[in-house]
Amino acid sequence: MKEVHYFYAPHGSNELPEDEAKHALRVLRLTDGSEMVVVDGEGLLHHAVVVTQGKKCFFEIRETLPQQPTWHGHLHLAVAPTKNIDRTEWLVEKATEIGFDSLTLLDCDFSERHHVNIERLGRILISAMKQSHKAFLPRLEGPVKLKDFLQRHMTAERFIAHCYNEPELTPEGRPFLFDALKDPQADAVVMIGPEGDFSANEVRQALQVGYRSVSLGESRLRTETAALAAVHIMNIHHRTTTCNF
Repeated sequence: MKEVHYFYAPHGSNELPEDEAKHALRVLRLTDGSEMVVVDGEGLLHHAVVVTQGKKCFFEIRETLPQQPTWHGHLHLAVAPTKNIDRTEWLVEKATEIGFDSLTLLDCDFSERHHVNIERLGRILISAMKQSHKAFLPRLEGPVKLKDFLQRHMTAERFIAHCYNEPELTPEGRPFLFDALKDPQADAVVMIGPEGDFSANEVRQALQVGYRSVSLGESRLRTETAALAAVHIMNIHHRTTTCNF
């Protein structure tokens, strides 16, 4: 079966961005008339053909297929970036392959990394979106101070995953995230702390504004593993019955 390559171009554009054009023309050596699939990150998938002009790569759309996510609601992950940035990059790639809507990087009391290369993470998001044949590009922001993030998403189901067992910090216990999620069509937010967990004060602050303490299972997980597990659990709980990709 002939392979059709996926590319990304912003909504409304008929030209591939520079990096995408280089890959199409120099690496894959596509020429005029070569078939391609172009996604805009906002839910549109285009069947198109290449129309080259020098070093630029334009495309002509032959068919547009609006897509729908394979999950309900808006799935948001908030996580402190890891000291080893490779682990965060791995998370960004794999979470995008599974499927979610947005990612906020948190700056927490025990964070060991306060700065990240957002542009590089953005490129990883695009690559993973294309690799997994999705038409939706997760939104990315951060790092954001935890106290500022807590004032957002007030209408979503909100959860904080941590390892504390004190009754003060677990007034409802720490139910498994899948069981704590109620409405499979509601927006959902899960926060994951840095290596060393959230501070007890951060958990208190989250509970005060309506977050619920949850568990991700019996094993003690690394930050990036916990974050990926949270995305997978949200995706499964909120999944639709059909797949459009």
